[in-house]
Formats: sequence, C-alpha cells, structure tokens
Amino acid sequence: MERMKPPRNLRTERQNNSKNATIICAPTVVSLDLFVIPVSGFFFFFEVAMNALAGTSRNFRLASRLLGLDSKLEKSLLIPFREIKVECTIPKDDGTLVSYVGFRIQHDNARGPMKGGIRYHPEVDPDEVNALAQLMTWKTAVADIPYGGAKGGIGCSPRELSKSELERLTRVFTQKIHDLIGIHTDVPAPDMGTNAQTMAWILDEYSKFHGHSPAVVTGKPIDLGGSLGREAATGRGVVYATEALLAEYWKAVKGLTFVIQGFGNVGSWVARLIHERGGKVIAVSDVTGAVKNPNGIDIPELLKYKEATGSLNGFSGGDSLDPNELLVHECDVLVPCALGGVINKENAADVKAKFIIEAANHPTDPEADEILSKKGVIMLPDIYANAGGVTVSYFEWVQNIQGFMWDEDKVNKELKRYMTQAFHNIKTMCQTHQCNLRMGAFTLGVNRVARATLLRGWEA
Repeated sequence: MERMKPPRNLRTERQNNSKNATIICAPTVVSLDLFVIPVSGFFFFFEVAMNALAGTSRNFRLASRLLGLDSKLEKSLLIPFREIKVECTIPKDDGTLVSYVGFRIQHDNARGPMKGGIRYHPEVDPDEVNALAQLMTWKTAVADIPYGGAKGGIGCSPRELSKSELERLTRVFTQKIHDLIGIHTDVPAPDMGTNAQTMAWILDEYSKFHGHSPAVVTGKPIDLGGSLGREAATGRGVVYATEALLAEYWKAVKGLTFVIQGFGNVGSWVARLIHERGGKVIAVSDVTGAVKNPNGIDIPELLKYKEATGSLNGFSGGDSLDPNELLVHECDVLVPCALGGVINKENAADVKAKFIIEAANHPTDPEADEILSKKGVIMLPDIYANAGGVTVSYFEWVQNIQGFMWDEDKVNKELKRYMTQAFHNIKTMCQTHQCNLRMGAFTLGVNRVARATLLRGWEA
C-alpha cells in the first residue's frame, strides 16, 4: 500500500476515541526559523509556510502589546484549541490502496463556531495550516461575524486523482472528523484544491451520521443550500475594501491604474469589477504568463480568451510581460491575489504602487512590510481585504439555519455594509493606537477575541 506522508510530523500526540482521529493536545512553541529540507521543491514551500507563521505570530504579538494584554491571556490566545491528524486510506481506481494524511486545526471558539477552509495540496504543512487557522480567528473578528478560526487540509495532488478517488478521499476524511465538526462547532469551506463539489460530498457524508445538515459547510452548490453571490464574494469584498480605502484619500476606482497578480477566482472577479467601475487594469498575470496594456486591458475579452484557451499567453489585447516584473510594474494600486510571500525583501524596494491591496493570504513578508511602510506605501492587510469570502459564508450559514434564502442583491448589499463598517472600525483603532492599517486590523480582531475570552471566564 502506497502511503503519502506530510513533509514533517506534528507535535506530541495522543489517540482520541473518535474514529482514528489523533488529537494533538499540548502544542509546544514552534521555532520561527526556516526549516531547510534537503529535498528539491520543498524549500520554497517551507519558506512561505514559515513566513506565514512568523508573520501572523509577529503581528499578533505587536497587537497584544498595543492592547496591553496580560501575558497569560496572550499565550492562551495563541495556542490552538485543538489539532487533529487523521489517516485516510482509500482504494484507487486501479485497485491499489493509498493512504493520505489529513489535518484540521481548530484555533479558537470564544466568539462562535470555528470557521475555515479545507485545502487539498501535496505539500500541506501543519505549521502553515496553524498560521492560517489563527489568521481566520482574527479575520472573523475584524469582520465582526460570530465565528472563530480553523483550517484544514489533506496532503494530496488533486490533479492526479480521478473524480471518484477525490470523492472517496473526501468521504473518508469526513468519516474521521465528523464528531469534531458541526453546525455550531466547526464549519468547513472550500480552499486551494477544493470546491463546491467537495463541500457537497462532506455535507452528504456528515448527514449520514447527523441528519440533513446543510449549515455544516459553506461554499456549497446553490442546489444544496449554497448562497447566491458566494462565487464572487472574496473578489467583490476586495473591491468594496479598496473603495473604502480610496475614499479616505478622496480617490475612487475610476481613473486609477491597477496591476493584478493572479487571475483565478479572486483575481478575475477583482479585475472584472474594477473594469466595470471605470478602473484601468494595465497588467495581469497567472501561472500561464502575464499580459500588459498601458491603455487598459479589455477584461471581458481577456476572460473570454482565458476560458477558451486556458492561458493568458497570446492574448491580442496586450503585450506579454515577464511575470516576475509584474509586482514592480508602475501603477496606482497593486492587488496580489495568488500565493503568499510574493512581496519580499528582494523586490519590496522596487515596488512602485502607491496602494497594495492584499487579496491573497500573507502576500507580504514581514521584512517587505517594513520596507514598504518606510516608502510610504499604503497597505490594506489580508486579514481585512479578503474577508468577503468568509463574510458571505456567514450569510450562507445564516440562510441555512433559518431555512430562508436571500436574493443576490441582498447578499451584495449586506457584504458592502459589513466591509465598509469593518474599515471604519479599523481606522478607529489606528487613531486610538497611532498605528498603520495592518496593526489597526490586528488590534481590532485580537481585542474582540480577548474580550470574548475574558467574558466567558478563560481561567475557569
């Protein structure tokens, strides 16, 4: 039997009674240094993962100091509520058995059920998942939705698995964790390598144990209780956040130049909505290449071309561009929508944008953050900028619980209200603590979670 192991082991474990789920009860302090793995291809992944963990922990501690939190409370907020590791063994289509390792990190539930995506990726790393779970705790608090943070994943290559193999893997994973998730406990959603179909399989498998439970996952197909507007939610939230930021500087999207790194779900919706509002998207990139046009790219035509060819290369409405040049391209607003760690100490000094909107998770390394701040670049942090997805997931959860679905106009109207109010709350924290937008967002989120924790009686 082939066994697919994660790149490194989790911490000290004990066996739980729940269906082979291993619960990690006593996480130790994780070194923030780079793990140097002597395997080609892993190095960059670990560097990004550790930078994500280091960045989140650093921002939390800075926010904690600004808020004057008690050291014991600070430590309590940083430690995950529960870490789960499971073995998922499935038969492949050719009859052979293969085993994958799945994780679910449940970080905090002081403000409500834990919430976060499930990703399928060959190099799922528990430390990165831990950082993203922690980030979800602060993100939901910044958006002021009644959730805590979680994140999960399975170390697999979804492109190398057939649809039936992915379904079997998802169902086995759900069987192993169904007692540890739930409508009022932990509500998964799609992430890298997963989609609405994955959520449909989780819903169906979970419902075999607990009865029909549409609110146990979000990001579902519309026919199974998914919300209208969910597909565009993260991108639309990024645009609402951008509009709120620009309004502070007496600017609007119309007439400004934008560079967008990443043209998947989030990047394509950001580009489309900016184009509709009169913004000029002058450069776009994805894994297939990059295209630029100083007069503005015709985004509807680019979307049609990408759908037809699967690539940006060869698009007649612009010139090709070295993807490595995109992040330092001259523009008013830079929107990284893809991977973490793309803006780093090597390229930060060359960034020419006046505003950076972090649509991706952790696109800016801590060292780059300092360089850009000294240059006077205004950065809208990921903890707020890409919260549109989880906000509309909350709307979907509410609709499922009520059994009453909203039309798309209401979803978009409520999303704009939440994103705009969150920005004003961040600005208030910036003024109170004399800090930048990143620290304003972190102090807002950490303060809300700390207050909820204290009110519930955390030392009891």
